[in-house]
Amino acid sequence: MNRFAYIVLCATAIFLPTVASAGEIHHREVNQQQRIYHGVKNGSINRAELRQLERREASLEAERRRDIRSDGHLTPQERRQLNRRENRLSRTIYRDKHD
Repeated sequence: MNRFAYIVLCATAIFLPTVASAGEIHHREVNQQQRIYHGVKNGSINRAELRQLERREASLEAERRRDIRSDGHLTPQERRQLNRRENRLSRTIYRDKHD
């Protein structure tokens, strides 16, 4: 299980593109992946929670890629929307780790 989470973390870090206008969002995604990994490692996040968090993280990443692909950068509105989704995901990670 720990090995699986580590592989997911590494794969996410490798495949996330580094776009200057999305640097902050990219940093948050990597940080949240680390929080998820540590939760799995210490047993505070179970498999079902891990799958749900990974799906939400993948959906968020797909949205970010779509937004960037459309015109090469994130508009302020797209950035705010992604930031709100990151905040919701962050709260979910916290709740899953502390329930």
